[in-house]
Amino acid sequence: MNKINNTFLKLSKRAETNDIDYLVKTFVNNGPLFTILSNKDHEILYGRRGTGKTHALAYLSDSLNLKNEIIVTIDLRTIGSNGGIFSDNTIPIKERATRLLIDTFSFIIDSIIDTVINNNTGKYNLAKVSPIADLLWDSVTQIVVDGGIEIAEKSTTNDSTSQQSKFGVDVGTDKFSASSSTGKDKKSDASTEIYTKQEGKQYHRINFSSVYKHLQTLSQELNTHIWIIFDEWAEVPQDLQPFLAELIRRTILPNTGITVKIAAIEQRTNLLYIDGVGNRIGVEIGADIAASQNLDEYMVFDNDEERAKVFFTELLYHHFVNIAETELLEETGINEAQKLINLAFTQVNAFSEFVRASEGIARDAINILGIAAIKANDNKISIENVRAAARIWYTRGKEKSISTHEKALNLLQWIIDEVIGKRNARAFLLQTNQRDPLIDYLFDARVLHIIKENVSGKDTPGLRYNVYSIDYGCYVELINTANAPKGLFEALADDEEEAGEIFVDVPKNDYRAIRRAILDLSEFYKEVV
Repeated sequence: MNKINNTFLKLSKRAETNDIDYLVKTFVNNGPLFTILSNKDHEILYGRRGTGKTHALAYLSDSLNLKNEIIVTIDLRTIGSNGGIFSDNTIPIKERATRLLIDTFSFIIDSIIDTVINNNTGKYNLAKVSPIADLLWDSVTQIVVDGGIEIAEKSTTNDSTSQQSKFGVDVGTDKFSASSSTGKDKKSDASTEIYTKQEGKQYHRINFSSVYKHLQTLSQELNTHIWIIFDEWAEVPQDLQPFLAELIRRTILPNTGITVKIAAIEQRTNLLYIDGVGNRIGVEIGADIAASQNLDEYMVFDNDEERAKVFFTELLYHHFVNIAETELLEETGINEAQKLINLAFTQVNAFSEFVRASEGIARDAINILGIAAIKANDNKISIENVRAAARIWYTRGKEKSISTHEKALNLLQWIIDEVIGKRNARAFLLQTNQRDPLIDYLFDARVLHIIKENVSGKDTPGLRYNVYSIDYGCYVELINTANAPKGLFEALADDEEEAGEIFVDVPKNDYRAIRRAILDLSEFYKEVV
């Protein structure tokens, strides 16, 4: 195997397995992404698994560290004092939610105090910070007994001969007792014990107003902006997410000295719950917190071919030069991104095919590249290598993961038959307000991709659609055959009236006719009933 391909096999596939220095060096900014993330607005960074959310936030954290600001990064996969309790539906939701909130806020307090303790510049006064932190701790959790409280008394009297007189009082944590004695030869001891007995179940209560007040006091004492980064939001059970969002809304968002950033998967995010009488729990996107960037929109090939190629060119180069041996870099003269692409791929089209196969997912790109490098061995990576690698990665990394969900797998096969088989297309339209759990599952599994939102057609007035493309791995074997997809979908644009419906390669916002591209999911459910 040539040295370039061998180096490709060493590229890291997950951000959390690398130290911060490597993440900083390999970060590739995508348009205005970092500029927007760096502002002090509360924001959500959307993107499916593997799109680079953790990597981007790690880079942000490092840049803030250089400014000596306080950063609290919470990996929500690791939060929890009792493993599995948050997803245990046998435990009442209020108890699970309260424990989640306490564990999360406890982590925030601990992280801030650790920063203060480990700071050697003398910037923070631990003697002033600690009492405020203690008050914050007290506000975060209060133990309450849900049941009765029994108060009882116990009295005893003893007579004995004594030469002493004595009076004493003893106050303990759980009782009160007193004793007295009179007379020269006779001692009379009388004691009374008062104690309480609590019966019932203990539960936690959070005082939101006190938490907000003491957190604000702590922020003012530190006199440093605090950034709280919530990573892996999707790991929190969806029925608990509104409660965690409510904690953030009522205690953190009103504090001007604190900024919140959340990394989430849009299809698996539930930030707001509204009960039957209109009471809300959680945060409202746009009103309470801004949705900033959606990494899925930035890197999908069909949205902007050139921008996608530029991003993946830089991605490979940054990773390559930070893992390649110095001798290899000197030998090949690789000192800029395009030279690496020229030396690694047989032609420009081979690299373009690699970008298309990656479907905008950085982690999938690196996995496909590694397999393609093995296929190429001593040679440059060709289009055939990319296609073979994409098929293998689809089977190994995607199809296998959804095979355990029979209904989702059946829907995917129905979509492939309906869209690719009958329409010779590789994309379809669904109404924007049409949420289907199986579609969401396939999107999360990265076998369907949203490449355009809010598309409209004059033949369906008043309706808006999202464009879903089918993953490259689903149809790669059909390429260069009579059954290969001819384009994304069939539509008629306003400036193409004379030509009739044609296959669209780059989706637009408005069309004259799109009815043929719309997918009716009710037809699938009729077949499976």
